[in-house]
Amino acid sequence: MSAVAARVAAVVPCKDEADRIAATVAALAALPQVATVVVVDDGSSDDTARVAREAGADVVSHSRNRGKAAALETGISRVRVLEREAAERDPGEAWRSALLFVDGDLQETAANVGVLTDAVLSGAADMTIATLPAQITQGGGRGLVVTLSRRGIERLTGFRAVQPLSGMRCLSPRALDAAVPLARGWGVETALTVDVLRAGLTVLEVPCDLQHRVSGRDWRGQVHRAEQYRDVWLALVRRGWRPWQRS
Repeated sequence: MSAVAARVAAVVPCKDEADRIAATVAALAALPQVATVVVVDDGSSDDTARVAREAGADVVSHSRNRGKAAALETGISRVRVLEREAAERDPGEAWRSALLFVDGDLQETAANVGVLTDAVLSGAADMTIATLPAQITQGGGRGLVVTLSRRGIERLTGFRAVQPLSGMRCLSPRALDAAVPLARGWGVETALTVDVLRAGLTVLEVPCDLQHRVSGRDWRGQVHRAEQYRDVWLALVRRGWRPWQRS
């Protein structure tokens, strides 16, 4: 296997995850596929950055909250810097990592995301998406954002996603090239699927035993879901979906 295919960089966007990020970083760092873990602290008000750094992550911090897509882009940029530094140390190697996007609240269950890398490293898929089991703590949503994302992706590409909003994904270098620049905010996962498929690349959903913190039924959860709906809608419309028109 070439050096390009053998390296995986994990990018972990997070905010206010000081209680969970150390376990997440440790689980990712223990995966043999993962060469580096980059944590992007997206304007946390707690000690997320310090805890992640002490756990062994390469940490980049935003001074204010800029949203998930911006955090992912910062992480991608940091990985590119690390790749250039590796190439300077060893000019004979072509350092181009597959990227593993991982939410910061998975804790020890992050050890199970390794299955996402298998198909990408073997060349069987250009992007893998984790499908999660039922969560121990149930969320407060009614599936409106999931339904919007699933319908839009299917209309634009023909692909029917089981869990279209899943943030745990592994991307080959060419899948990443097809997906950047990323869609804004919470529309990033939906847009990733559309853009990678439209580039003629292969997307595969993979069952993954993960547990994460879900949004609740309080006003904060409702605001979060409203923002998700807005960003997914914008991502789909900007890619040509016209839900108000009959097919």
